[in-house]
Parts: sequence; structure tokens; C-alpha cells
Amino acid sequence: MMHSSMIGKIEKAGRYAQEQQRFHFNAFKVTLEGDHRNHAVGYDGGNWTCDCETFGHEGYCSHTMAVERVLGDMLVPALETS
Repeated sequence: MMHSSMIGKIEKAGRYAQEQQRFHFNAFKVTLEGDHRNHAVGYDGGNWTCDCETFGHEGYCSHTMAVERVLGDMLVPALETS
């Protein structure tokens, strides 16, 4: 039997999940499965990292851009992290 307090928490979690503006990612690491190999993509305080060759040369790549598209407005810009 589920307690009424747990039912309320589950309902609240569902509401939060639907309201993406509540989420603000400050830092994370994710593995993106690329066409040729996996890539380690990171984000910390508005700064991206990726272990691919393009990011090393250009400071951006398709992997970081893809993660940015997925997360959209949930990312915290560099100026808001302090």
C-alpha cells in the first residue's frame, strides 16, 4: 500500500518533469555515441569540453552542439553560475 505522502511526491515529480524551466544544469558529463566512437562531453559553468579532435582545434564540435540542442534553455550561462 502506498502512503498518501508518496503519492503527492510522485505527482509533484511529474509536474516538475513537465516544467523544464525549473531545471538549470550547472555542470555534467555525458557520453555521446558518435558515428565512429563514443565521445566524452562536459559542461561546467558555461564552458564546454569534448575529447574529439575538432573540439581540440576549434573549441566547438557537433557533439557539444548536439547536447546543447537537447538541453536548450536548461543550461546555465557562464554569468549565472556564481
